[in-house]
Amino acid sequence: MNGALLEKARQWLEAARSVAALTGAGISAESGVPTFRGPGGLWRRYRPEELATPEAFRRDPRLVWEWYDWRRQRIAQARPNAGHEALVRLEATKPRFTLITQNVDGLHERAGSRRVVKLHGDIWMVRCVVCGRERRDERAPLPELPPRCECGGLLRPGVVWFGEALPPAAWEQAEEAARQAEVFLVVGTSAVVYPAAGLIPLAQASGARVIEVNAEQTPYSSRLDCSLRGLAGEILPALIPPAGYRQTG
Repeated sequence: MNGALLEKARQWLEAARSVAALTGAGISAESGVPTFRGPGGLWRRYRPEELATPEAFRRDPRLVWEWYDWRRQRIAQARPNAGHEALVRLEATKPRFTLITQNVDGLHERAGSRRVVKLHGDIWMVRCVVCGRERRDERAPLPELPPRCECGGLLRPGVVWFGEALPPAAWEQAEEAARQAEVFLVVGTSAVVYPAAGLIPLAQASGARVIEVNAEQTPYSSRLDCSLRGLAGEILPALIPPAGYRQTG
């Protein structure tokens, strides 16, 4: 790791009053949550169209729910890592901070993050396809597959599937945070999933310094102010140390 580059990024973060962070599957993978992409990713065993689309759910809701129930059990066993915890510390020091996540696992909230915008929904929410009622259900495993609503309708996972639009309110919050950020932190995301990846050039065009923390190079790496190669659980604690991180302004 380039120590001088890390120190420069740390100084940018310390000086900024307005910070936004975009997190992806990489930070959760460090806690043992399986990813869709990369070695061992879920797509090595299933095709996306079999599992994460409205059409797949209509065709075979039990298959879809067997996969999501397995994912929920894996996530329930996971614990937030040092990267999640560092972002909690960062939130505590900034007058304006927004954590935008593509992850549906809830690990940021379990770590203590409060200002979280969920672009792709929440795996612990379920929604009725008949009456539209939505509720939280953290049981893992679920006692019945597929689960049903009180009205008798099928429940679906409260996540955004391929072919579905992002929640409008969440996307508006994310865009506004990217526009207002003095520093935009991109953590553990492949930067190939849109529209979420589009927040990176939006933040740049709005004048933010963009810092990337990722185990592998991404399509944006060479165009950013700072690209740090490595694990979020190792780099973020160095960027956001436990002590001596003062609030600015």
